[in-house]
Amino acid sequence: MISSNRERVYRAYLEFLETAENKRRWSIFNDIPWDALDASKSTETEAQRVELFCSEELYVPDYSSNGLEMVRSIFGMAWFQTCWALEESRHGLVFREYLTRSGLRSEAEFAAMESEVFANVWKLPFETPRKMACYGALQEGATYTAYRAQRELARNAGDRVLESIFFHVGRDEAAHAGFYRTIIEIELSEDREGTISDLACVLANFKMPGDGLIRDYRRRLASSGAGISPRAFLERVVMPLLTTLQISRDELKIAMKKQALAD
Repeated sequence: MISSNRERVYRAYLEFLETAENKRRWSIFNDIPWDALDASKSTETEAQRVELFCSEELYVPDYSSNGLEMVRSIFGMAWFQTCWALEESRHGLVFREYLTRSGLRSEAEFAAMESEVFANVWKLPFETPRKMACYGALQEGATYTAYRAQRELARNAGDRVLESIFFHVGRDEAAHAGFYRTIIEIELSEDREGTISDLACVLANFKMPGDGLIRDYRRRLASSGAGISPRAFLERVVMPLLTTLQISRDELKIAMKKQALAD
C-alpha cells in the first residue's frame, strides 16, 4: 500500500512540485488576457459550460478535506493534496471571474449557484488511498480531455480569454493526472495484482465528482457540450493510462471479471 512506500511517494511529490514551481505556475491576474474579453461575443452556451465546470470546482473544500483526512499520515500524499487544493481553487476562481466579468452571470446569480452547490456534500467514492489514486488518474485525465476540447472550441471561435483559461487549467489537470499515474506505478511495483484489482474496481464504479451532486449534471453536460463521450473516455483516458502503466487488456479483463463476481 502507499503507506509502505513513503520515500518514493515523497520523491514523486518533490518532482511534481519542482515542475509546478519552475514551469507551470500561473496567475489569474497576470496570465489571462482579460483586456481581450469581448462580452458581446460571449454566448449562453459558453456560460452553461463554464458554469458547470465552475460548479464542480466549487467542491474543492470537500475534495481536499476528505482527501487530506485519508492521507494525512503520508507526507508526500498529504502535501500533494494541499498543493492540489490550491491549484483547483484557482480553477474555480478563474471560471467565476470569466462568468462575472463577461456579464454572463451576475453576482446575485453566482451567489445563488454557490448556495445550490454548497447544499450538497461530496464524499470519497472509494475507501483506500490506492483506489483514490486510481480514481484521481481517471478523473483528472477525463477533466483534462474535456478542457482540451474546450480550448480548441475557444481557439476556433477566436476567444483568446477562454483559450488561455482552458490552456492553464488543462495543463494543471494533466499534471495532476501524471502524479496519480506515478503513484499507481509505485503501487504496481509492490503489489501488481492488488493494484490492478483496485483499478478494475474503480473503473467499474467510476463517475465524475459532480454526478449525483450537481442538479441535472449529465443532461447539462450533454446539452452544453461540456462533457466527453464514453468512447472518448475509453480511447483518450483509459487506454493511454493502461499503456503508460504497462497493464495489458487481458490483465484488466481478468480483474474486471473477478470484480463482477465479487459484486
